[in-house]
Amino acid sequence: MDWKPFVSTFTLLLLAELGDKTQLAVISQAAKFRSPLLVFLGAGAALLAVSALGVVLGQVCATCLPRDLIRWVAGGAFILMGLLMLAGRI
Repeated sequence: MDWKPFVSTFTLLLLAELGDKTQLAVISQAAKFRSPLLVFLGAGAALLAVSALGVVLGQVCATCLPRDLIRWVAGGAFILMGLLMLAGRI
């Protein structure tokens, strides 16, 4: 079994999620409800659902659109978000 997709995705998401608004929301929920197990399960279920949606949409895009187009659109979206963040609009 090739573990490269697993390790790559795990590392990417781990680094992307550290310190972002999702982690801050989970910290807030854990402080509010004082039930770490239920907060953990809720956060895990939400991340699982969002990731499943991303995988399904990624597969649909991969079958319907050229890979280069997907890369250009994704790159452009990241650049646009970065510019908007720099401009203070996000």
